[in-house]
Amino acid sequence: MTATNSPTGGATPQAAAGVPVKKTSLARVAAASSIGTTIEWYDFFIYGTAAALVFPTLFFPEQSAASATLSSFATFAVAFFARPVGAAVFGHFGDRIGRKRTLVWTLMIMGVATVFIGLLPGYETGAFGAFENGIGIVAPTLLVLCRFFQGFAVGGEWAGATLLTAEYAPEGKRGLMAMWPQLGVAFAFFLSSGTFLIFALVAGNNAGPDSAFMQYGWRIPFLLSAVLVLIGLWIRVSVEETPVFKQDRELASKDTAPATLPFADAIRFQWKEILIAGGALTSLFSLFYMGTSFLTNYATATLGHSRPFVLGMGMVAALVFGLAIALSAMYSDRIGRKKVIGTSVGLAIVWSLVVFPILDTGSTGAFALGLLVTLIIFGIAYGPAGALLPELFQARYRYTGAGLGYNLAGILGGALPPLAAAAMVAAGNTLGVGIMLSLLSAMSMMCVLAMTESSKNKVTGELAENDAVLATEVP
Repeated sequence: MTATNSPTGGATPQAAAGVPVKKTSLARVAAASSIGTTIEWYDFFIYGTAAALVFPTLFFPEQSAASATLSSFATFAVAFFARPVGAAVFGHFGDRIGRKRTLVWTLMIMGVATVFIGLLPGYETGAFGAFENGIGIVAPTLLVLCRFFQGFAVGGEWAGATLLTAEYAPEGKRGLMAMWPQLGVAFAFFLSSGTFLIFALVAGNNAGPDSAFMQYGWRIPFLLSAVLVLIGLWIRVSVEETPVFKQDRELASKDTAPATLPFADAIRFQWKEILIAGGALTSLFSLFYMGTSFLTNYATATLGHSRPFVLGMGMVAALVFGLAIALSAMYSDRIGRKKVIGTSVGLAIVWSLVVFPILDTGSTGAFALGLLVTLIIFGIAYGPAGALLPELFQARYRYTGAGLGYNLAGILGGALPPLAAAAMVAAGNTLGVGIMLSLLSAMSMMCVLAMTESSKNKVTGELAENDAVLATEVP
């Protein structure tokens, strides 16, 4: 089974579905997917930035600096284990009630969890005049709970946003359309770094528990999320459901067979696609989260770079990262997803071994080079990923399958490596971090080689009876 070969002979998904789509232009679809992922990932990233700069002091004050950092990144990792849960739950509803309605809920849940973090008192400090002596162990407990809901929401967000664009895109242009939700990640990284930079400059260099930045400055980016969520909801509500989903539901209404769960069907029929997609994208995630949240902490705590410099470089890197996403996504329409992602993974195998020796020279130029190259390599793979995963799965469980594959990669590459890296750095073993990243990229390369090219697959609501070629079958 491929993503589906349509009997329409190459017609667009809109034409294949036979559903008018005049109410929703491609520009509006691109805006809805991009601003949604921007908001979701902005919320996600400000947590990562705060986990590197603020949370060790405010929520784990009784631990040593190394232990507090490890504990802070452990709360960061919670979201990655929540993401497959969100992928399964929201995938179910996205495949049953629609992409659009599900994406509204992911945005709302993320927004509420993020604003609540901004209101949380610390272990020994209050918030906005309340609980002046803190709330003790309840503080990190509530922090973990909020982080879980952030991950839960993101687990359902990415697959839905990429499906929104992929199922509207004309044939041959899915990479171009699917780059828009991917660009939301670059926009969000720029906004989160910029927001923290502004308040860090206002607060000055004092980073003690009683400083203005620690008391209230770090909270403002979290509270501003409420405004962004309202804007995102307004745009998403205005978008029509995808024609492919409408076609799939029309076909399902005529099917006399008993209804089955999308999650069960995805595991039963396309478990290979889920595993191989997750493995192929593991390198992507390991580079990204090491290059953002982890390096933010490493640059300030270990290398001694100033917080404004690190955050400013994050903004510059976000722009370069976005350019890499756009170019690679569009180029994948010409040469295929597999070649572009394989190029990224091959570069990652080598780069992972040299990035920490470069960083450990201690110069600001070395940090800039390390961050920029890391995010460029990641962007090369991330651009085509938005089109790749929807192309691998059938419409009736496409939301579920794409979400499971993506979030499996998130656990393997985004949750475990930062924790292991924090422990290695605390022990003075930065070489081990590079070896770990290189090995993860080597595993991803094996999965990329096991995939067949997906860019020619038809993304429609039908499955041809003679369509028997697995997307992961080696030719």
